[in-house]
Amino acid sequence: MSLPLSGKRALVTGASRGIGAAIARRLAADGADVAITYEKSADKAESLAAELRALGRKAVAVQADAGSTEGANAAVDGAVAGLGGIDILVNNAGVARMGDFAEQPLEDIDALLNVNVRGVLLTTQAALKHIPDGGRIITIGSNVGQRVPFGGLTVYSASKSALESFNRGLARELGPRAITVNMVRPGPIDTDMNPADGPLAPAVLPSVAVGRYGRGEEVAAAVAFLASPDAGFITGDGILVDGGANA
Repeated sequence: MSLPLSGKRALVTGASRGIGAAIARRLAADGADVAITYEKSADKAESLAAELRALGRKAVAVQADAGSTEGANAAVDGAVAGLGGIDILVNNAGVARMGDFAEQPLEDIDALLNVNVRGVLLTTQAALKHIPDGGRIITIGSNVGQRVPFGGLTVYSASKSALESFNRGLARELGPRAITVNMVRPGPIDTDMNPADGPLAPAVLPSVAVGRYGRGEEVAAAVAFLASPDAGFITGDGILVDGGANA
């Protein structure tokens, strides 16, 4: 029996660890060849690429700064060189900086907007030169892009909210080519950036209906579905994976 993504080529940005690595593993398990990008974690990225190749897939790791024009072009060029093209783009690279907006350093604001917004736009624009009709674009947003549960998230939530409008607008533009454009919106996911036993957990957990942090594999499952042929009539929206935090 053929796998749902057999013959597809996926680029997953920011995938050396955490949610991105889980997505790369799931897409490869479903049959896709996968290119991943990293900024600094070369050893982890190369180890993951080797793991994916052991499954019988093509896999490459590309060093790229997620917030720059050069990084966006390097990511796409590396994926095309390594895989022969791109059918699925997963905009996963992102940063989280929290704090009272009145005192938030410009450095943090610039990082949030450059990586979470500008980088997504630039990478998508570069990838569109290669994505064929019927392709998939999936962006990792956040449940706080739709609802802000407590203070300290103002700029981060604004950066994720901006992607909501981008997602809807691009879906309109690419619909005639049968390229679907969707978001996966994680809530609290147990990663090294936001561990389930970390300092934010006491504030976060009371709002989560299922009473626990999610796993990267649960986010990856939503991405895999949206990348699959079964999701061809879903575009301009996506899936909330937050354990009921926004219910």
